[in-house]
Amino acid sequence: MKCRHCASELTLSLVDLGSAPPSNAYLTRQALQAPEKWFPLRVLVCENCWLAQTQDFAQAHELFDAEYAYFSGFSSSWLAHAERYVDDMVARFGLHSGSHVVEVAANDGYLLQYVKAHGIGCTGIEPTASTAAAARAKGIDVVEDFFGVRLAKSLGDRGMQADLMVANNVLAHVPDINDFVAGFASLLKADGVATFEFPHLLQLVTGGQFDTIYHEHYSYLSLTAVVRIFAANGLAVFDAEQLPTHGGSLRLFAQRSDTGRNARTTRLERIEQAESSAGVATPGYYEGFQSRAEQAKDEFLMFLLQAKRQGKTVAAYGAAAKGNTLMNFAGVRPDLLAFVADRNDAKQGKYMPGSRIPIVDENHLRVAKPDFVVILPWNLKDEIQSQLDYVVEWGGRFVTAIPRLGVFPP
Repeated sequence: MKCRHCASELTLSLVDLGSAPPSNAYLTRQALQAPEKWFPLRVLVCENCWLAQTQDFAQAHELFDAEYAYFSGFSSSWLAHAERYVDDMVARFGLHSGSHVVEVAANDGYLLQYVKAHGIGCTGIEPTASTAAAARAKGIDVVEDFFGVRLAKSLGDRGMQADLMVANNVLAHVPDINDFVAGFASLLKADGVATFEFPHLLQLVTGGQFDTIYHEHYSYLSLTAVVRIFAANGLAVFDAEQLPTHGGSLRLFAQRSDTGRNARTTRLERIEQAESSAGVATPGYYEGFQSRAEQAKDEFLMFLLQAKRQGKTVAAYGAAAKGNTLMNFAGVRPDLLAFVADRNDAKQGKYMPGSRIPIVDENHLRVAKPDFVVILPWNLKDEIQSQLDYVVEWGGRFVTAIPRLGVFPP
């Protein structure tokens, strides 16, 4: 396999998680009677540009289809994060009623609803029909297509250049990262700004966050790699911010290389230095991640087996993609984990891909009263524990598996 950015041969492995179906390919009852597509799940690292990337097997149209079931608006903490972002960008860059904001991967309108509330014109780019429909229901204009140079030029020809472009948790999801980034350089106004948020490779490796690896994530991004990719495609990074979201993310601020006038910030330079000191651009940095992933998987599996021997019941909350990676790497099935509760009605009544564990509404927790509730989206642990505070009333306890097994209250 060759690197998606620089076409160098790839030989350095970060982790091999065996094989799994696409993590957002939730199954209907009818689909249980048919075979599933499983793909190898392995991440390789380019020793030229240091882009970590999933080995090519699944195509984008197989991962982001009309029934795509991830809706951003079901997390209250994520909505609050989006609202703060919009308020901050309006203030920092002086956005007004004559400005135009474009969000790529607008999902269900979770963020652009706040742009619209400021009276600022906005357009969402969203290829999945299910979430695009939800955004339109909020009164947001949506272009239902994959983003890249082709679409950017088409929108630019229609006078839709952007003062601000937003790309939250999508840069990792694109198979042709060069075409995707070049599209931003094409659609931005001369003094426009684009922001990108993505899980930070530094945090993934440090925290052993192997469950954030799944086929929909084509890339695992460091600042080191992204600066090089952007520079090759017409964008210059001028600022960076560390965020607590998704277990530790970066927010990058970029401008057109030819016309942007924002100066590089000291906090960008500090993050660059942190990555350099950690050795992100050295092969040794990636050694040992495989064994840490296997250790976390084994601890979780041993916990489930012990609970079963003791006659304890275990359920989970949050039918998240990261939970599917964990379940399939560990080989967990309904005999060890009875069901997964989730607020998203697009997932309820379906089954987790691979493990085929049923997904139910939250009320099932109150009825079943399991001894343990595994919080699969551990990055939202505090929010979910507060939401499910009634679990402790029957003596139930919460469990997380990443980066190490945790059971609480003790």
